[in-house]
Amino acid sequence: MSGTSLDGVDLVHVELSKADHWDYKIVAQECVPYPENWKKRLGDALQYKPDALSQLNIEYTALLAHVTKKFILDHEIQHLVAVCSHGHTIWHQPDQGLTLQIGNLPEFAQLTNQRVVCDFRVQDVELGGQGAPLVPIGDQLLFSGYEYCLNLGGFANVSSDQNGLRTAYDICAVNVVLNHYASELGADFDAGGAFAKAGSPQPQQLKKLDELAFYSLQAPKSLGIEWVKEYIFPILEEIPDTKNALATYTEHVAKQIASNLAAGSKVLVTGGGAYNDFLLERIQHYKSLQIVVPEATLLEYKEALIFALLGVLRLRNENNCLSSVTGASRDHCSGKIYTP
Repeated sequence: MSGTSLDGVDLVHVELSKADHWDYKIVAQECVPYPENWKKRLGDALQYKPDALSQLNIEYTALLAHVTKKFILDHEIQHLVAVCSHGHTIWHQPDQGLTLQIGNLPEFAQLTNQRVVCDFRVQDVELGGQGAPLVPIGDQLLFSGYEYCLNLGGFANVSSDQNGLRTAYDICAVNVVLNHYASELGADFDAGGAFAKAGSPQPQQLKKLDELAFYSLQAPKSLGIEWVKEYIFPILEEIPDTKNALATYTEHVAKQIASNLAAGSKVLVTGGGAYNDFLLERIQHYKSLQIVVPEATLLEYKEALIFALLGVLRLRNENNCLSSVTGASRDHCSGKIYTP
């Protein structure tokens, strides 16, 4: 799994089993950080012309194959059923019928000498869906003991069961914005929310952020980095002090998340943003919730775990995309299978 926050490639060795219900065990896990040149290339890829993007796709597939092979060797993994891979999102414009995750070329299977299941979003967009979020099927099958599953990654998304139907959607951008401003202060991220806590929210910009049209749209809805560049950064660039920009955006995120959760609910919080104590504190300021932050392995690798499950469901020809979540014309079984 590789997310929009560009931390690196998350890899997990997962054992999945099903009796009355699905269960999982994470056997090994690792995040391989991106070198600076790859961070820059992936960050700039939105502007690439087709030929350059095609070359990037080839090279990125080779990079994923390399880290995957190394992970398999380092952890001495035997009898692997499949490598299930999300790839890395470059564009996500479902309203225009576009979504592109690089790293999902057939060469992945050849280079790793493993069966590969990948490219889970394209079919959903072709069926009129948002192609996102895809994790809620895993929330339903693996984490049904919570009223909400909240992921605080590059973007915040929430998943819940409403009258027997799983619903989910993106709430707002999180780490893709916070990490950008933390980098201006010489850090990879705002550790514990300390920078934001030291700043002051700016009322004028906070009001502009809260009034963005996306927040009044009904689900299903999803966000991409293009939206952040068009709407979020121009507002925050009006704030000259970086800590004040972080304080303003953190407050905005807290307000948006709290407004999407019912008071008193039990909420499983995962993703890198779960380490942002100040953000969690501000969410609780707006809404009283039972926030559960799990142990580090699940916190950091839940998405990778669920993409393993998506791959297994694809191999079993069982639905792994829910129309109630994405808005597609029907539930469906998505993903490409490549064999070496």
